[in-house]
Amino acid sequence: MSRIDRRFAELKAAGRTGLIPFVTAGDPAPQHAVALMHALVEAGADVIELGVPFSDPMADGPVIQHASERAIEKGVGLGDVLRWVAEFRQRDAQTPIVLMGYLNPIEIHGYARFAAEAVQAGVDGVLIVDCPLEESAVLQPLKDAGLQQILLAAPTTAPLRMVQLCGSAQGFLYYVSFAGITGAARLSTGDIAARVADIRAKSKAPVAVGFGVRDAQSAKAIAGFADAVVIGSALVERLAGASDVEDIATRAKGFLAPIRQALDA
Repeated sequence: MSRIDRRFAELKAAGRTGLIPFVTAGDPAPQHAVALMHALVEAGADVIELGVPFSDPMADGPVIQHASERAIEKGVGLGDVLRWVAEFRQRDAQTPIVLMGYLNPIEIHGYARFAAEAVQAGVDGVLIVDCPLEESAVLQPLKDAGLQQILLAAPTTAPLRMVQLCGSAQGFLYYVSFAGITGAARLSTGDIAARVADIRAKSKAPVAVGFGVRDAQSAKAIAGFADAVVIGSALVERLAGASDVEDIATRAKGFLAPIRQALDA
């Protein structure tokens, strides 16, 4: 059983909703990337979604776009991200890590090479925004190595394609709560609840909901019907500008702790 599968099984057994924070690797300070990851876990993260900086993050809004730009300006690349995961694993062998990003850096790195290095570092899954199910054959070396491909579904996903996604989902299925980019301030929980219920009826994989989740109130609303909540832009925005390790940890814990408490209430 993979770390992701094990963690969701533990959450289900405990009757808890998973908390999946997203941060851009290397932002706000590359030298404290690992410390930030540990702070997220200490604040209640069940899975970490680690964004690989990319120059053209088409699915992301301005907050995460700027975070990628800042990390790239500081020289952060895919090799650094894998090194940080390996360092994180020296203290934490349990928390699942999903790399979120785009196909280009992996293709440049080499699929087989990336797969081997990612597994060795301790990565559990990949969420490749611009590699839909129909094109996922290129990721076969990653799957062969044991990495789970996290698939995306959205309100615009056609019924037949949704069935295909549900049948192919590994780890968890990421449901994008609305048609748009990350960070938008809109969330219609009634529509999302109905859509997620339909997905859960078709899929054996847990369903995590992201995009538009910004605080404890919105996270708690999602917790009523989803297996996990993903929160990214609001956290990245809170971390922006922090420079020393204490400030980074304080901001991360101060942001996530109320959300964890709301999910567990």
